[in-house]
Amino acid sequence: MVPIGGKPILWHIMKYYSHFGFYRFIICLGYKGEMIKNYFLNYRLHDIDCTIDTKTGVVSEHQVNDEGWEISLVDTGLDCMTGGRVARAARYVDTKRFLLTYGDGLADVNISELLNFHISHGKLATLTGVNLPSRFGNLLINDDQVLAFLEKKQVSDEWINGGFFVLERDFLNYVSTDSSCVLEQQPLANSAADGQLMVYKHSGFWQCMDTLRERDLLEKLWEIKAPWKVWADVEKIYKPATKEQSHRLQF
Repeated sequence: MVPIGGKPILWHIMKYYSHFGFYRFIICLGYKGEMIKNYFLNYRLHDIDCTIDTKTGVVSEHQVNDEGWEISLVDTGLDCMTGGRVARAARYVDTKRFLLTYGDGLADVNISELLNFHISHGKLATLTGVNLPSRFGNLLINDDQVLAFLEKKQVSDEWINGGFFVLERDFLNYVSTDSSCVLEQQPLANSAADGQLMVYKHSGFWQCMDTLRERDLLEKLWEIKAPWKVWADVEKIYKPATKEQSHRLQF
């Protein structure tokens, strides 16, 4: 929920995916999960004019603020690790293939090309590799296949895990609902050992937000020209609410 340009970084990630035609989201909630729930429960009223009748609790909307998103908010526990969260939210995945990413990183990855690459190789999992020297987990790669997933930098190849996964449902067999299950450890390592993990190499923009300095960097990019802002500004021009759309919210 850390804001970039006045919007939570989560909003930026979702806007990016919806630009490529993905409008259904499953969000794994943990610490401060109620903040995310409250944000989306009141999302329709963000940035629009409205009238509130305090006697009846009826809210009249004067514009429409609707991204067309369908969002499942799943409480996956306060202390659960990444793999456990994915496993606990899996019951809401009703497709044979799904996309997965972290909630603290922005990029200009071409999601359509990423998906096409995943389909072309027929493996269970694809992650996006970014070519940066980093403290993050490194990838040992041969002909676009991940041979090993290394938590420490042990190879000279500097491709690292940048998130933006495409996964087949059968990949879920590698994760467990145990709170200690870390996606970046046994699940990815085991899928790599089984020859089921591929990497989509992305040499464009990618930036995580782990520190205040990185947050300030993203804020400055947003003010100038954010590489991940691929949607048109015209999308945010609000339309007047119709009679059917007004007077339908009640506290």
